Amino acid sequence: MAQNLIGESPAFLSVLDKVSKLAPIERPVLIIGERGTGKELIAQRLHYLSKRWDQPLVSLNCSTLSEGLIDSELFGHESGAFTGAKGRHQGRFERAESGTLFLDELATTPLSVQEKLLRVIEYGQYERVGGSQSLDANVRLVCATNEDLPKLAAQNKFRADLLDRLAFDVIHLPPLRERREDIALLAEYYAIKMCRELGLPFFVGFSEHAWLLLSEYRWPGNVRELKNVVERAVYQHGNQEMPINHLTINPFESQYSLDSQLIKASKSEAESTEPKSPKKEAEVATASEPRSIVFPIDFKQWQKDTEISVIRQALQSAQYNQRAAAKLLGLSYDQLRGFVRKYKLV
Repeated sequence: MAQNLIGESPAFLSVLDKVSKLAPIERPVLIIGERGTGKELIAQRLHYLSKRWDQPLVSLNCSTLSEGLIDSELFGHESGAFTGAKGRHQGRFERAESGTLFLDELATTPLSVQEKLLRVIEYGQYERVGGSQSLDANVRLVCATNEDLPKLAAQNKFRADLLDRLAFDVIHLPPLRERREDIALLAEYYAIKMCRELGLPFFVGFSEHAWLLLSEYRWPGNVRELKNVVERAVYQHGNQEMPINHLTINPFESQYSLDSQLIKASKSEAESTEPKSPKKEAEVATASEPRSIVFPIDFKQWQKDTEISVIRQALQSAQYNQRAAAKLLGLSYDQLRGFVRKYKLV
């Protein structure tokens, strides 16, 4: 069965509505979206809402196979078709008969395979590799990619006629940064699932800092990346009763990234102590002046808001390591802790 599709943002609900309308129509569908946006989940929804719901749903990631192998894997091969082909192999089209075949990373398919896909769509027939008998195919084709297929077709890197046949209609999946209303729903869903997997009694929730980072990060890896970050945070937090405050967005950066930030901060501090020419002093003074303040203002409130904003940005840059954030701000650890307590940022 299809996995859960979670979201209530207008962009996401619009996609689900389009999927529901397309599902019963016996035509190829093309799904376009960045990595981690859930293209396979949408393909599953198309299948299980269609008339073919009780027939096979077969998937293939085209990027994982070489040209010779993908040909055989899609259409099958006869015994002796090539070295090592000891028996007849049933391809994905044959296994998906009467059901749906989902091809992910479609843009990576060789042109020779694209030609065979075009024949299947146009005539409903194909041949096994090394065979001469035409086989009938009653299969609905759903394809997905994160590439710009019209651009590739214009460069003769993708068959324009195949693109025409596939694009009866196109489903564009919005990236997570365009459906920020769904971040909290998804984060809590994955956190609770991870707590159950680890046998934790309940989900303690995220701190204000953690929620701020989750909501402001751009998520280039989309839902898949969010899932990893949340699950990592839950297991690292363990049995502590306080809300989760630390998130490791990029596990590859680790201490090296933090050290780099501190080195930059130290260089900036050293440069600030060097004698400045009158021209440089004027530039610094100009850069530090407020740019767009409309008077009169509540100066104390403006000062408070500014301090909170700068401290939050420093904490985020230091991955919420308060000692590192203090270095970035040119403050002592105790001074930063004072601001954190003053503005209740913990």
